[in-house]
Amino acid sequence: MEISAAGRLEVRITAADVGKRVSVRRLSDPGVTQEMFTDTVGVLTSWDDGVLLITRKSGESVAVPESSLVAGKVVPAAPARRRGPAASYEELARVSARAWRPVESERLGDWELRAASGFTRRANSVLPLGDPGRPLDDALSAVRGWYAARGLPAYIQTATGAEGTQERLCAELERRGWVREVSAELWTGALAPVADRADGAGVELSRTADERWLARYQRKGVSDVALKVLGSGPSVWFATVPGEDAPAAIGRCVVDGRWASFAAVEVAPERRRQGLAGAVLAALAQRALAEGASASWLQVELDNAGARALYAGLGFAAHHAYHHYREPDSEGPGRS
Repeated sequence: MEISAAGRLEVRITAADVGKRVSVRRLSDPGVTQEMFTDTVGVLTSWDDGVLLITRKSGESVAVPESSLVAGKVVPAAPARRRGPAASYEELARVSARAWRPVESERLGDWELRAASGFTRRANSVLPLGDPGRPLDDALSAVRGWYAARGLPAYIQTATGAEGTQERLCAELERRGWVREVSAELWTGALAPVADRADGAGVELSRTADERWLARYQRKGVSDVALKVLGSGPSVWFATVPGEDAPAAIGRCVVDGRWASFAAVEVAPERRRQGLAGAVLAALAQRALAEGASASWLQVELDNAGARALYAGLGFAAHHAYHHYREPDSEGPGRS
């Protein structure tokens, strides 16, 4: 924390520092913890009516009464990752958007409104990279109207935890009653170690999601719209490990310049812990390397312990968290 020349803790932040990354120490709430102080690090997203709102890397917002502050200072942006490919949030947001395209989109300033008949939140949400070109309330009204015209709830996809992410937008949405439904993380890693982890033997690759692949895919009754989304991207590959009645394992990869993305990696329950997920990833990674990619990314939900352990073992690490905010008083589509 910030310490003066006289050795005293000092509060060296003001309301003018809204939007900056800060570290604060405050007196703990009585009965909540045995510790005298509580430290919080995150983006200062507002300072109104004597209360600071700080959004942590996870996207969680913490309200800190000004009267409880003991010390505070502005701190540098989160340090660059020491392993894995370097990338900005904006680069990864654009790459991940190209790997899962909607069937319809429209620009609202620098925001992209995306729709795909409700198939996944990612393809049916706003990607707000920049300024919508109008006041926020007007932009949100336009967003709600655009999705209502298509019979869909309005979603906005935001990110936290990296330089250039959208902690302030998250706080503004929550202030207006938007509901955060799903939070997950985008992880990145070098591609070669994934290809080297297993030989990929027995894995069949195809440019299309055929009936066999779809038989293992977790979303049943896939529509024509869903097939368009699954097949979207610069260079798409589908992996299948044959099984008796349905594939033993499947996966999807999109190659986009230096990046390869992995998704829809699923293994039959009775075939888990046999290395099939690693074999699928290896086969897809080898294909991506042959097309010139060198880095990889994937998305993993916070409660998927098995997937997180697998990907960590392959050298992946979290780059940032992302969230889907739903407009107030509506119900939305399936996860992801």
